Amino acid sequence: MQGGIMIRNKARLVAQGYIQEEGIDYDEVFAPVVRIETIGLFLAYALFKDFVVYQMDVKSAFLYGKIEEEVYSLYETLSAYLLDNGFQRGKINKSLFIKNHKGNILLVQVYVDDIIFGSTKKELCNAFEKLMHEKFQMSSMGELTFFLGLQVQQKKDGIFISQDKYVIKILKKFGFTEVKTTSTPMKTQKSLLKDEDGEEVDVYMYRSMIGSLMYLTSL
Repeated sequence: MQGGIMIRNKARLVAQGYIQEEGIDYDEVFAPVVRIETIGLFLAYALFKDFVVYQMDVKSAFLYGKIEEEVYSLYETLSAYLLDNGFQRGKINKSLFIKNHKGNILLVQVYVDDIIFGSTKKELCNAFEKLMHEKFQMSSMGELTFFLGLQVQQKKDGIFISQDKYVIKILKKFGFTEVKTTSTPMKTQKSLLKDEDGEEVDVYMYRSMIGSLMYLTSL
């Protein structure tokens, strides 16, 4: 699936096929839930303003070492640092940080240990990378090409996204790489009957499969 912008409220974990159950496994998290539609809006704005989106992430040594010692979440630490350096937090999207400088704008989107950013002035991106390296152990990954299951191609005539790699991944995960294709899941005129001797469905596998498909079809 290529073209367009994904508009869907799904968490990073859903991209991996997990399902949130309130009060059980993801009731308390140390960072805001990743909203996929914010990526779409971010890319749409970058296209509108004609600037490149870049990506950075926090090195694992920092993520699992210093953060635990300081007791603060990574998101809180990053947020505080950005706010102290002239950024403003988005009013609706709390993981979006904005900085205006002499008519130019720098946008930074924080996703736990990943950061995507872009600016109407390239020098502001360079300054932001330098700023982050002064405080954190960061890995600069260059232009954004892959994020949360999305392949991103930034070209002069537009920004194109696809999920080819994600499709292949979930097909392998659920054992569908060798099956035959069909236009419909079953015969349209066949009645549904209960299989008294059939094996019980693996609920967790089913939820994982449905979660993956919902994420996939949200494009």
